[in-house]
Amino acid sequence: MPADPLVPPCGLVLAAGAGRRFGGPKALARTPAGVPWIALAVRALRAGGCGDVLVVLGAAADEAALLVPAEATVVRVADWRTGVAASLRAGLEAAASGPASAVVVLPVDTPDVVPAAIARLVRRAAPDALAQAAYTGEPGHPVLIGRAHWAAVSASVRGDIGARPYLIAQEAEFVECGDLWSGADRDER
Repeated sequence: MPADPLVPPCGLVLAAGAGRRFGGPKALARTPAGVPWIALAVRALRAGGCGDVLVVLGAAADEAALLVPAEATVVRVADWRTGVAASLRAGLEAAASGPASAVVVLPVDTPDVVPAAIARLVRRAAPDALAQAAYTGEPGHPVLIGRAHWAAVSASVRGDIGARPYLIAQEAEFVECGDLWSGADRDER
């Protein structure tokens, strides 16, 4: 399906990993108040300006799917054990069936992300766009990948190495978001 520049970017939540350092799949993580991190990610992407939201699941997929809000679509990745590359490829492939000109990628382990950070990237959405949130100059998440880059990103990722080498090689635009939140992901409970 061709991209439509009038369609908001697709949100893509990466939540397929086993979370070995975390002590279990982060797709099952909740805030102290019991709110699933998956729900927070979907909410933030929608509030930040994304249209369709895809949630990529692997480890504990059946249990995690129950935590995915109804307005999001679950994408199951069979080879999730091979690393984040499989999740990103599956998500981009699923996004390609829709009309969005770009995706905003957000790992599930960023439950404190604010919609304003996502909105800064959404404003740059275009088929050839490539942008990454930065925190005092250091790259982080979310990441905006225009449709023109999806095939190349999918071909470049390997194992547990995501899109970062591609973003560096293509000189992705840094979008400073350190004034909005820390940009920290959570590797421990």
